[in-house]
Amino acid sequence: MRRDAWASVSMGLVSVFTTAVWKLLALFGYAAIYAYLAPWHLPATQWYTWVIALVGVDLLFYAYHRIAHRVRLIWATHQAHHSSQYFNFATALRQKWNNSGEILMWIPLPLLGVPPWMVFASFSVNLIYQFWVHTERIDKLWRPFEFVFNTPSHHRVHHGMDKQYLDRNYGGILILWDRLFGSYADEEFRPHYGLTKQVDTYNIWKLQTHEYVAIGRDVRAAKRWRDKLGYAFGPPGWAPRDAPVLQK
Repeated sequence: MRRDAWASVSMGLVSVFTTAVWKLLALFGYAAIYAYLAPWHLPATQWYTWVIALVGVDLLFYAYHRIAHRVRLIWATHQAHHSSQYFNFATALRQKWNNSGEILMWIPLPLLGVPPWMVFASFSVNLIYQFWVHTERIDKLWRPFEFVFNTPSHHRVHHGMDKQYLDRNYGGILILWDRLFGSYADEEFRPHYGLTKQVDTYNIWKLQTHEYVAIGRDVRAAKRWRDKLGYAFGPPGWAPRDAPVLQK
């Protein structure tokens, strides 16, 4: 477990620097959208602007998170966070290095007049909230809280590799999105964590890149263009009907 934790922490440290570059680029883009394309500018001093920013970021996080589990090329980045066979606070730090288009998901907010700095502040709040849900030490909480918010129980399900838990509970702060859009699953038994095809390595470079390598191999081997596109943009585990089904 110690080597796994160190791998998670190391991936998180590298992510701090790579994420800073992406966010700096996004800041300039959001500022231009906010200044020249937004039909109005919401006042940062009003409480409702914060509500729009926080709830908007959470909804867009849900949307991106769901896409990241259903489009293999984006999953290739996100899978790094799911690659640990343990579930603890160190796992929360096991973050991706490549943005994979996530910064594009927040464009609707500056376009609706939310100040760019509030978009980033709201995303930081969202990310910080998600840290504490990465634990097995906290059981199910008060039922009304469990109904509205993402909790350790909900997020354990999300990290489970068990068939009934796959691609469930995408919410960041609110679990309401999963209930609303049909992706919710309750924790019925202790999940088994990691990928359905485990990557037994602590090499952080391999943990970040192995799925890209697999995509490249599958695309090169495919004979038809539709199959090449399917291997890259289909869901993880996609394969032509006349080929063996790959594991996610």
